Amino acid sequence: MARRTTGAGRVQVLALLAVAAPVLVLVAALGTRVGAWPVGTGYDLLTMQAGWFLAFFGAAAAFGALALSFGNFRRSGLLAIAAVLVAGTTLGGFIWQKARLSAGPVENVSTDLTEVPGFGDLGDARSGQGPGPAVGAEACPGALPVMRQIAPTAAIYALEQAGFTLRGAGVARADGSQEGFWFGFDHDAVIRIRPGRTDIRVAARDHRPHGGESCRMATAISETLRAAG
Repeated sequence: MARRTTGAGRVQVLALLAVAAPVLVLVAALGTRVGAWPVGTGYDLLTMQAGWFLAFFGAAAAFGALALSFGNFRRSGLLAIAAVLVAGTTLGGFIWQKARLSAGPVENVSTDLTEVPGFGDLGDARSGQGPGPAVGAEACPGALPVMRQIAPTAAIYALEQAGFTLRGAGVARADGSQEGFWFGFDHDAVIRIRPGRTDIRVAARDHRPHGGESCRMATAISETLRAAG
C-alpha cells in the first residue's frame, strides 16, 4: 500500500510538471496584457524560450507519469492520460506555431512596391518600428490592387471587415489598426485611393514574424474591395 501511495504521488507531481508549459504561456500572456512586463519578457523570453523548453520537459514528464501509473492504473491512470494529452497538445502546438512563424512572408505587405503607401498619421504610433522592406504579390499572392477608384465608405467597410479599428478616413485614404488578443501585437493598414487604382498596405509594428498575419489581412481587405460593386 505504501508503494502505491508513493507511486500515485509521483504521478501527481509529474502531471503537474506536464502542464507547466501551458500555464506559463497563459501567465505570460495575461501579464503582458495587463502591463506587468514588456512583450519582450512575456512573449520572447517566457513563451518562445522558456515555454518551448518546458513543452519538451512536460512531454517527458507526462510519459513518465503514464509509465508509473501502470502500477495502479485504476487510481492514477486517468490523471496520467490527461497529462499526456495536455503535454502532447502543448508540444504539438509549439511545433506548429514555430513552423507557421518561419514559413510566413515578411510582415510588411503592399500592393504597390514602386510607390509604397505611407501610414500617414499612424506613423507617429509606429515610431519608425516595424519589419523590413515591403513585399508584394510574389510573397503574398492575395495582395492585389483594385484597378479602380473605390468609394471611401467601401474602404472603411473593408478595414472593419478585416478586424481593424478605423483611425482615419478621407477621400484619398483610410487607415486602421488592429491589436492582437494574446500579446497585444499591433498591425496597421492603409488603403490609398487614387483615380483608376486603389492600393493596400498592411504591416506589423514590431520586427517579429507573425506567420503571415499581414498577408492574410491584406488579402482579406483586397478581396472585400474587389468584390464590392
